[in-house]
Formats: sequence, structure tokens, C-alpha cells
Amino acid sequence: MYQGVSSLNLDDKGRFAIPAKYRESLLASCGGQMVVTLNPFQKCLLVYPEPEWQRVYADLSGMRNSRPQIAQTQRLLMGYAHDYQMTAQGRIQVPLKLRELAGLDKQVALVGQGKKFELWDEASWDAMTLNWLKAGREQDDDSAEVFDALTL
Repeated sequence: MYQGVSSLNLDDKGRFAIPAKYRESLLASCGGQMVVTLNPFQKCLLVYPEPEWQRVYADLSGMRNSRPQIAQTQRLLMGYAHDYQMTAQGRIQVPLKLRELAGLDKQVALVGQGKKFELWDEASWDAMTLNWLKAGREQDDDSAEVFDALTL
């Protein structure tokens, strides 16, 4: 399970290093084989271990794409998916186009999301977090259902 926020740097080639605390687990679970793709719902990237991506891919492929929202989600997630082998130093490459679409600069935040990671521009991640906290976590109809089911 991947959790926590790690502040990382992108090098000149657009690579970032997976934090050491996750490397052994990723090598054991997927041999360091990772998939990086665009998040169609937020301005960030999704970073999946290969087995988890295969599950998501199967789910996406099985959806009927007669609805425009489903077709567009499939296009973005599958169309921008890139396979990468984690290097011996734990680095993963992020293609230039994905860096541009997600607004990634030098400083990024790798956010553990259980079975995958999100990769954010660190300033955008911090701004979103502060906006959420400043808003006092006001609940709309959708978030009310989530919070009703959540025990902290």
C-alpha cells in the first residue's frame, strides 16, 4: 500500500526517483515495471505498478464507449499510457508531453494512493491542499456521501 506525500525533483531528462521506502516493494510486486499516464480528472499524472495498471486497463477495455465521457476517459488514460522499467537508482521517466499536460516543473509531489501514485507539480499540490483546508472542508452532495461512510 502506497501512502504519504514525497517531495521530489525532476532531472533535466524528466526523470524522478521513486522513494527508497517503495522500491523494494515495487521490485517484488512488478519487477520495477511501471506505467505513467494522464489523470483525466485532475491536473496530475497517475503512476501504476504494471499489475495494477493491467487491472485498470481490463476495466477500461471492458466498458462500452458509446457514451462520450467513457470514450474520452479511455482515450486519455490508455492513449497517454507509457511503460517504463524503474532503473537501478529507482528512476522513472516522464515524457515531455505528459509533463506539459500536468504542468510539472522541477519540484513534484508523489502522492501515495493505495495501489498507485499521483504525480503533481508540487506548487499545484500545495495550493490545492491549502484551498481545501481554507474552504473549511465544506461539503457538497458528493463529498457528504464520502464523509458519511468514512470513520477517521
